[in-house]
Amino acid sequence: MALTKNEIVTAVHELGFTKKKSVDIVESLLEIIKNTLERGEDVLISGFGKFCVKEKNKRRGRNPATGSDLILRERKVVTFKCSGKLRNKINRSD
Repeated sequence: MALTKNEIVTAVHELGFTKKKSVDIVESLLEIIKNTLERGEDVLISGFGKFCVKEKNKRRGRNPATGSDLILRERKVVTFKCSGKLRNKINRSD
């Protein structure tokens, strides 16, 4: 099951912030990350990972429903690479 924005707000609220302040904190953080990625800049969060904007070239593709060939346009995608600390924490066997 995925962690939702509402669950993050609730977790911040449990740290002692009001519900409204918790929503503002989470929304502000996400807005900063979105604006930074929109400018084409990377977002590095120490101990967590790095969000990067990558350029995808135009390429040949196929419509899986019809099987017809098509050309996929150039686009930008966001990738995430977790930090070594996070990877070790995820893979730690207890």
